[in-house]
Amino acid sequence: MTGPGRAELGRRLLERAYLEGDFVLRSGRRSRYYLDKYRFETEPELLAGLGREIAALQREHAPAAELRAGPELGAVPLAAAASMEAGLPFVIVRKAAKDYGTANRLEGVYEPGQRVCVVEDVVTSGGALLAAVAALRNADLDVCAAICVVDREEGGAAAVAAAGVPFHPLFTASDLGVTSVTQSA
Repeated sequence: MTGPGRAELGRRLLERAYLEGDFVLRSGRRSRYYLDKYRFETEPELLAGLGREIAALQREHAPAAELRAGPELGAVPLAAAASMEAGLPFVIVRKAAKDYGTANRLEGVYEPGQRVCVVEDVVTSGGALLAAVAALRNADLDVCAAICVVDREEGGAAAVAAAGVPFHPLFTASDLGVTSVTQSA
């Protein structure tokens, strides 16, 4: 999907996941709106469309990527959908290494030095995405790009770029017609 197809996907995403109220975001900031990733990631047609678009962005901006990564929990369905679309394997980035079984922080098969494109759902400050980038780099993976579904345009893109990772959102809050009124907590 490009052009009108992507615009329709954005419209459906807003229709499904846009909520108004008083929300505390992961960053600790307060916001008058929230994009509930679980609402857009649990609708099969919407998830499939997002997977197609993420795969297309990755082919365009990170064609050398050998692997995709999705931070738990929210980005895992996105990474899976995009991986199925493109036939590219993915790993799951845990928030912390588990304390049982293999005690892995990264789940899946990978080789040190592989180029990886990280997929994220909604980016505000970029904190969760940067934590995933750090975990991937600690595993000796080359993070060649980051793609998110929505950039809230509240500093995350700059933070990710400052970490040396090219950043590509499918949509920005402005693209979706959402104006930010986020405040510090």
